[in-house]
Amino acid sequence: MEELEETRKIQFTGKSSYIISLPKQWIRELGLKQGDQIRIARQGSSSLQIYPSKFHSKISQKEDATIEIDIEEEPKSIIRKLISLYLLGYKTINVKPKTGRLKPAQRTAIKGAVKRMLMGSEIISDSIGGITIQVLVNLLELSVDGAFKRMIHLAKLMLNDAILAVKEENLDLADEVIDTDDEVDRFGFYIIRQLKIAIQNEHMLKEMGLGNARNCLGYRLVAKNIERTGDHAVLIAKDLLEFKKGINKELLAKIQEMSDFSVSVLDDSCLALFKEDYVQAEKTIEKANEITKYEKRVLDSTKSLKDDEEVFRVRRMVENIRRISEYASDIAEIVLNINIEKALKKTR
Repeated sequence: MEELEETRKIQFTGKSSYIISLPKQWIRELGLKQGDQIRIARQGSSSLQIYPSKFHSKISQKEDATIEIDIEEEPKSIIRKLISLYLLGYKTINVKPKTGRLKPAQRTAIKGAVKRMLMGSEIISDSIGGITIQVLVNLLELSVDGAFKRMIHLAKLMLNDAILAVKEENLDLADEVIDTDDEVDRFGFYIIRQLKIAIQNEHMLKEMGLGNARNCLGYRLVAKNIERTGDHAVLIAKDLLEFKKGINKELLAKIQEMSDFSVSVLDDSCLALFKEDYVQAEKTIEKANEITKYEKRVLDSTKSLKDDEEVFRVRRMVENIRRISEYASDIAEIVLNINIEKALKKTR
């Protein structure tokens, strides 16, 4: 957001009123018009803060963008461009061929990406000559906190279902875990989109309850860590699909304990995030270190196994679960960084 400083004259009107004009560019950027109300707050002895009395949908949202693609361009490349424009906050995205028409594989990939990855988006025009996507979701309809909570719930569900799939040798459930990963990514992309829009306008930050722009980087890292949690659950599910059989039941019980512990660390770190609790975050980091005890318990039990393939699979599952605990610890570290100043004030 460009910072401009201007000098304007105070004028006297009527019998007792002083007035000053507002910059036209500022009015346009905020979507304000004649008759709208603004608020004025005194900041110290010599400053005033002026801001809109309510949110306007035009704030910081870009309108249209167009992607022109080559006839031989790979669908994955098109999807990456589509996601980038979604994250930048565009309301309408047009995908058109530079020449000729879109190939069936390209159209299928675009429509699949909109459905699986871009929350609040719908295709409003679809033809061989191009596809138009509109982001319909209201910026405040689903809060960032609400999206985080849904994302965390899904990631935890994925891990629990992945372990259950191995226990029951349930290939269909393993497939469901992999499919759910797209849903986790959808919430992740939505959160990043919201943060990018909010960081451009301090009033949007307040509307979204984000506090300040500096914290947005922390929230971005939290979203990434939750995405990675889901990715490791997918790896456990893929292991079952690859080998198409379970593992030693006694070992699996110990792995389940380790998984439950990792989920509890994730719960604690996210609770600290939502409560903005510095002390809780510190306790969570200390707790996360205990994952090594669970890991050792499982790995020690593999010494009696004679099947090298099964030992390899167990070690790989343990690695995935340990990484989830580490991501939870990283989230707690982010909570510390965001809330350190608040903690210092309480100490004083």
